Amino acid sequence: RLLGKAESLIKYVTDRPGHDRRYAMDIAKIAATLGWTPQRDLKAGLAETVEWYLSNRTWWERVLSEAYRAAHALYLNG
Repeated sequence: RLLGKAESLIKYVTDRPGHDRRYAMDIAKIAATLGWTPQRDLKAGLAETVEWYLSNRTWWERVLSEAYRAAHALYLNG
């Protein structure tokens, strides 16, 4: 919806072995310990993230390139 694309473009795939079925976030501990609260709700955060990727296409296209992946692998493997 955020990108204005048809839901028919979604492709469902088989889960990988050991796939986590559910993530349930609970901020109670960090809220009680540090007084932390989220700066935005999930919907606003997703919209902001999508907008960032749309505005920074040259960055993420570079990250997807084979040259970047090779350099990153070299960095990680020493």
